[in-house]
Amino acid sequence: MKTLFSEIQTLFERTYASVGINLEECLIDSRQSRQLEALAGAQARELSTLARTFLREANGRLCVGIYYSQWLIEQLERNDPRAGLNDENIRALIPFVEEINHALHAALKFRNGEIPMQGESYARNLELQAQVDTYLVLLLFVAFFRRPGTIRPEDRRWLRFHMFESECGTHYRSPGLRARYSETTQLAARYTKFLESLTGARRVDEIRVFHALGYDEKRGRVLELMDRKSAEDSGEI
Repeated sequence: MKTLFSEIQTLFERTYASVGINLEECLIDSRQSRQLEALAGAQARELSTLARTFLREANGRLCVGIYYSQWLIEQLERNDPRAGLNDENIRALIPFVEEINHALHAALKFRNGEIPMQGESYARNLELQAQVDTYLVLLLFVAFFRRPGTIRPEDRRWLRFHMFESECGTHYRSPGLRARYSETTQLAARYTKFLESLTGARRVDEIRVFHALGYDEKRGRVLELMDRKSAEDSGEI
């Protein structure tokens, strides 16, 4: 039986491309996480202790470490999302999926010659992509348990609250982190609204194009769509 981790990795690889490795082999324990956090700098200590992805380049290779807290693992084992999404498991599933996404997209970027950087643009790019992809994965979980697979408006409102409204980065002390998570969350919320208006095939084509963009291009794409929607609503088009 495949693990939840491997099923989610496979889903992302079917959408984008295979990274050629089992990312589950990159899982690290709490001791290794603390060691890598100490090397990552002061700002990194503000990031979530529930789940983390550590990236660095060494001797021409990408090094990846994915950490999940014992609490998070226990929540998902006790209340497996493959049996249904609910208020008890969604807060654990979101970071679980996001860290897999971070690792996968970092690996794809590295394969295309982009090394992990401390720069803000790299971090925001991974964060925005992860929020978009995680929302779409959660929609699939919900649809699987709906007959005949139709997602209700209240399902979307529930998912959007947990993904984009419950925190939105406001708890960070660092102005840089607050700005990062506030902006990427707002952009992801807007972009996923647009994706929901597309048919399945068009949605896949769109997110594949979106994934290949840099952060500034992604941001510009979302703002362009927002402007277009605003013009349509006002009757200018």
